[in-house]
Amino acid sequence: MMGKEEEIARIARRLDKMVTKKSAEGAMDLLRELKAMPVTLHLLQSTRVGMSVNALRKQSSDEEVITLAKSLIKSWKKLLDASDAKARERRRGGPLPTSSKETPDIKDPSRKRPEPPRVPPTPRITTFPPVPVTCDAVRTKCREMLTAALQTDDDHVAASADCGHLSAQIEECIFRDVGNTDMKYKNRVRSRISNLKDAKNPGLRRNVLCGAITPQQIAVMTSEEMASDELKEIRKAMTKEAIREHQMARTGGTQTDLFTCGKCRKKNCTYTQVQTRSSDEPMTTFVVCNECGNRWKVGG
Repeated sequence: MMGKEEEIARIARRLDKMVTKKSAEGAMDLLRELKAMPVTLHLLQSTRVGMSVNALRKQSSDEEVITLAKSLIKSWKKLLDASDAKARERRRGGPLPTSSKETPDIKDPSRKRPEPPRVPPTPRITTFPPVPVTCDAVRTKCREMLTAALQTDDDHVAASADCGHLSAQIEECIFRDVGNTDMKYKNRVRSRISNLKDAKNPGLRRNVLCGAITPQQIAVMTSEEMASDELKEIRKAMTKEAIREHQMARTGGTQTDLFTCGKCRKKNCTYTQVQTRSSDEPMTTFVVCNECGNRWKVGG
């Protein structure tokens, strides 16, 4: 029989396939299965099912699917909020709230106050090292803005990510790389924020939240590296086209000194002749200056 973690992971994989195929057939059955399961924070973090449900919610046009997906994400967010509250309480060193029934009656001298347990509380499981502390106002503000960027949309809830912790790690890596908080540091932070909030590039934010891109990596990535897959493909195609045109200009013609460039006045040119009109009319001559790259045509 399949364990709970394996079962949730199986559902997550099926939801991912639905998103890839852009077909939500059978999605309601899977979401209802998740609704009936007692999901823990550990299961959310180990299976990343929240990311799968959130991706389905964004793509689906079925109101019933969207409503149930939102309901699941909202209930899972409470688990994350409760875990964060406990972690903050432990960092402050204060006791967690207890019920009044467990409080001893201090008026009865025969009853001694119980000794507090000496076993240290179990720390929150996290994939990151402790949060680096800073008292610098500029760095603190940058961390707050990075946190807000990571919290764009519901992705951080679905990924069960601690955005405050993660933003501190990213800022610390940027600061260590730059060495101060001058304009280079601020521009670096600003470009991370802009790309993380970009509605056309949600993949970057999701990869950072789920750990596919580490704080060390996002801290030093170039604009080209942070760009969406779609934009990368466009840039790649434009580069190929530019190379092709350059090669055609260099290898597709005949070098000559019969033409004078109107821009640099040099005679080092390459020309090609193309039949652009009917066959009984003269061909059009295309000329490229090999010195400055100026282009013009003769005839046609």
